[in-house]
Order: sequence, then structure tokens, then C-alpha cells
Amino acid sequence: MSTPPDGRPLWRPDPARAAASRIVAFQSWAAEHHGAPAAPLAPAPDDTEAAARYAALHTWSTDDLDRFWSAVAEWFDVRFAAQPQAVLADPAMPGARWFPGARLNYAEHALRAAEDSSRADRPAILHLDETTEQPTALTWAELRRQVGSLAAALRARGVGPGDRVGAYLPNIPQAIVALLATAAVGAVWTSCAPDFGARSVLDRLQQIEPVVLFAVDGYHYGGKDHDRTDVVAELRRELPSVHTVVHVPLLGAPAPEGALPWEDLVADDTEPVFEQLPFDHPLWVLYSSGTTGLPKAIVQSQGGILLEHLKQASLHLDLGPDDRFLWYTSTGWMMWNFLVAGLLVGATVVTYDGSPGHPDTGALWSVAARTRATVLGTSAAYVIASRKAELHPGRDLDLSAVRCIGTTGSPLPPDGFQWIYDEVKHDVWLASVSGGTDVCSCFVGGVPTLPVHLGEIQAPCLGAAVESWDVHGDPHTDQVGELVVTKPLPSMPIGFWNDPDGARYRDSYFDMFPGTWRHGDWITVTGRGTVVIHGRSDSTLNRQGVRMGSSDIYEVVERLPEIAESLVIGVEEPDGGYWMPLFVVLTTGAELDDDLRARIRTSLRSELSPRHVPDEVIAVTGLPHTLTGKRIEVPVKRLLSGTPLEQAVNPGSVDNLDHLRFFERLGQDRRG
Repeated sequence: MSTPPDGRPLWRPDPARAAASRIVAFQSWAAEHHGAPAAPLAPAPDDTEAAARYAALHTWSTDDLDRFWSAVAEWFDVRFAAQPQAVLADPAMPGARWFPGARLNYAEHALRAAEDSSRADRPAILHLDETTEQPTALTWAELRRQVGSLAAALRARGVGPGDRVGAYLPNIPQAIVALLATAAVGAVWTSCAPDFGARSVLDRLQQIEPVVLFAVDGYHYGGKDHDRTDVVAELRRELPSVHTVVHVPLLGAPAPEGALPWEDLVADDTEPVFEQLPFDHPLWVLYSSGTTGLPKAIVQSQGGILLEHLKQASLHLDLGPDDRFLWYTSTGWMMWNFLVAGLLVGATVVTYDGSPGHPDTGALWSVAARTRATVLGTSAAYVIASRKAELHPGRDLDLSAVRCIGTTGSPLPPDGFQWIYDEVKHDVWLASVSGGTDVCSCFVGGVPTLPVHLGEIQAPCLGAAVESWDVHGDPHTDQVGELVVTKPLPSMPIGFWNDPDGARYRDSYFDMFPGTWRHGDWITVTGRGTVVIHGRSDSTLNRQGVRMGSSDIYEVVERLPEIAESLVIGVEEPDGGYWMPLFVVLTTGAELDDDLRARIRTSLRSELSPRHVPDEVIAVTGLPHTLTGKRIEVPVKRLLSGTPLEQAVNPGSVDNLDHLRFFERLGQDRRG
């Protein structure tokens, strides 16, 4: 397939499929009951009309938040044990109060499909890893039974509302069972992937002081077993708040002394009991690193996540009971939490624990084929890697079940869009999305009734008042600006852990434009209503959607005696790649040889994670600072992206311009 000329779409939805989509059904009902714009019965005659129809629905969803979110709650039959006194009691950001007085439970909704006897024996979860050819199934009935048993075991150990439960688990069914059992008793879930080193985990879990720790003995990745027993032992020593450790024997090791075997806790035939909690009761803590300090411990609510994920999964991905939902992720990334949202709409969730590139680059496409996934989620980086490897998944595999491919983590470039339609499937719906850990959802993403244009995300999501602003805070179209959200979303954080006055929360999102959420992405909203994401507008590192703090890297690297100072930068490449170089200033007499490079990489891999390992280590004579001595990151990122020095920084604010000129030359050389 060749690139469409004259800006014509790469793909248009089949008119019958679009008319039968869940978003159209929702709009028709909401027009009758909640004042939404009417949904015309006939298919849109052209792309312009389709865009106008969605724009009208989106405008209603953001202009009338009360009626829109009330409609979402009613349409999805959200079970309120106590009815809300209002929808949005206070719309101010930060601090918006959603559904005050309401009580509910997220886990109860995630297990509703098990209540239907005709579906009880159908798979709720299909699981694969690198060692298995065919998936194993966990039925809805078995999932509900295991959650009931584990929730009762947690209660028996005194775990209740507000307690924190930590997990050091990969993307396996046991992690979903543990999350749902935690939510059922009203405790607060948090998880780290087992490729995180002890220090990365402790930087997160020590903030929230968990009372329970679920942990594996190791994991299998890239064709190798990775033993984590020493890391788990260190976590137990350094987390004095933990009174219960649950051992998940992924590699077959026996439970260490004092730990409870997983199988014992999920063995009972116990009906789950769901604690009915305030709408804004904490559900989980996610982590998103800024450029300084410990990772931000982001707290999101039971009710806010429930409503946002119902909306996003059903209306924007068109997910339902007949779907199989596979998104490549780890438990350290918000997309794992979003993957679980498939259960909320009755879909079968596909968990894959392993490398997307083992035994070869096409591994994830093979998983999709073997599990008959209907919605496949991946990263822009994986799509580009598949293109560079000259794969032909559409030719070589049976991907006939796949109707939608989602991509996120970083902007998918036009070449990535084109490759999917050339080499995967010419009639697939490409739902490129962008959001953040901060809301555990998407600001902009897929719409099943709209066409897909080369290099463009289809539209802002319902309820998300997304705009592109210039430096003066004025909205504009067809120009690059800051991604802002001008009205609250239910899944916005209820706060950060250990941030009692909300200062760090406000500084993270509301410092630039008070009262308006500034996300930290460069964005273009086009005249036709589509969206282009250009990457981070700040210096936060972002590898495949996992945001990392530069300060973590500096602390590890600068412990080495040969390193006087360091600077790490993440640069989005025009071809969709991501270049993360580490610049180091050496101490007197030191040399950046292969041995030192290897020790830098090993230290970062073992103490933080493989994602923290730089693509290159480059020695420099000095690094630029502000006049108050702070390392300069954003201007260096701009220089490495090809921006001239005079446009990247105010020269009068820098201690040494010669150091900046090095980065300007390097950026020019890389851009040719």
C-alpha cells in the first residue's frame, strides 16, 4: 500500500462497524437521557462530517462534565452502595471532588462477568511466557474464587482499608489476582517489575510503607532465568513495615523462611467480600519520576479509575465481552493497570511475561497470533524495531483476529503508521494513544468512528478538555504548544503520598499555568481535530512510556570514583527512536575506557533497571549550569535536537557557554 496522497486517510472505519460501535450506542442513549448531541442513524457521508459529529460529542463531554460523567456511570451500571450527593462538587484544579458521598468497589466491577453463569467457564485471563507455546486459561469463575480466597487471607492478617500492599511481580495472572484482592479489602495496591533493582524498588515502596509484599523468586526473560531471591531478601530487610510476605514461585524455588506460599492463600472456595469505599478512596499508587528527588508516588482513586477505565476501554477501544485484549507491558508501567481494565468490560485479558524480541524481533506478533488477540497494544519503539528488522507479520502469521492495534509510550512516526498498514494489516484500526501515568489513561487516542491519518492521533478523548497552548497560555491550532487539560478528569491524582500540603502535586502540573493541568508534552492540535504528540517538553526521561528521573542515574553514576559529574538526556528521534546519552566529566587521571563504561552500565542495570542504561557514554570536559549551580538539562535536550543555541537558552543565565557549544555541535552533527 502506498502513502495516500493529498492528506487522505490511511484507513476509514467500515460504515456498518462504526454504526455498531459502543461509542455510537452510548451517544444515542445519552442524547435521550442526558442531553448529548443526537447520533445520526445514517453513516457519516465523508470524513469531515464524521469529525464534526465526534467534535460535537466531545464538546458536550467537556462543557457539561456533570451530565457526561453521570451518563458514563449510568450507562455502565456502576454499582453505588451509597448514592452520590453530586457529580462534581468542586471543579477547581487541583482538588476537584468527584461523586461525594458515593461508595463502591473497583474489584466488584472487575469481577462482574463471573456472575453470569453462561460466562463463568470462559477465560478471564489467558497467559503466555517465553517457555510456553499455547496460552493457559484462568476462567472467570476461577479468578473470582482465587480473589475471594486471597482477600479473606489478607483480612485474616489484619489487612483492611488504607493499608498498603506492595508487589514485586511480573505480568502474570497472580499479579491481577493480588491487585483485585487488595482492592476488594480496600487496601492500596502498588507494584514494581522484577527487573527493577533493590534500590529502585525501595525508593518507591519505602515511601508508602506496605504491610504486605507479594514477591517472585525470579523471572524468565530473553531466554534466561533471572534469580531475584537476594533482591527480595534485601527488600524484606529494608521494609520494616511488612508483616506478611507472599512467595510466588515462578522459577520453582521453595518459600523462604517466614514467607507464605501463594498456593496456600488461594486454595479456599470463598466468595469475595467487597469493602464499599468512598469514591475517592485510594485504589493504587503509581510512580512517575521527575528530574529531582524520589519518584512521585501518585495516588489514584477507586471511583476515578473505575469510571475513566470504563470509558476508555469501552468507548475508545470499543472493547467488550468478545474481545481478547493484549497489551505488552510490565507491572512497573501504567499500561499494566490499564490492561486490567479489560476485565471491567468483560473482555479476556492476555498477559505475556517475556521479551517482545525473543527468540526474535517478531515474538510479540507471534503472541498475538497464538492468543487470537483482537486488540493488540504495543509501543512505538517496537513498531519501529519491527520495521527495521524487515518483518512481515501480516504475511507470516495469522493475525486475522486483530481488529485494532494500539500504540503508546512515545510518538509513533509516520513511517510506523505506514509500516503497520503495509506489513501487518491493511484494514486494521490503528489507535495511537497518548496519556500518562499521572492519570493512568489517555488524553488523546482512538475513536472507532473516525479515520486514521498518517502520523496523527485520531482525537482528544471524551471528557478530556485537551488544548495546545503557547507560552502566554493562549490556545492555538496547527502549531506546536504545551499539552494542557483545562478541566478535571476523575482519574487525576487525589494527591501524592507524603505530600500533605499538596505542594509537590501543584508544582508538578499547575506551576506553569495555575488552575490548568500542564502535562509536559509538546502537542499540535490540527485544524481537522487530530493530534500530533512531539515528545516531552521537559527533561523527564521517557523510554517506551516509562518515565524515569535523571537524579536516580546521577546518584548511581557519581558514586564511581572516576566520575566527577554527569548529565543524562533523552532525545526523541525523527524516525521514532529514542536516544539516551550519558555525558560524564572524569576526575583527574581517569579514562573513559571499556572497563569504566561496563561498570557504569552494570551499576545502573543492577541498582536501577535495564531501562536506565544509556545508549552511549560520552566524556566531556565540563557541563553547563545555571548561575546558581544547577545542571542544565532542557536547553541541552533542545541543542541535541538541533535547536540553535540562541533559541535554546538565554546565554546570560549560563555559567559557561563553551560547554553548551559542544552540545550544539553534537546536535548539528547528528542531524547532518
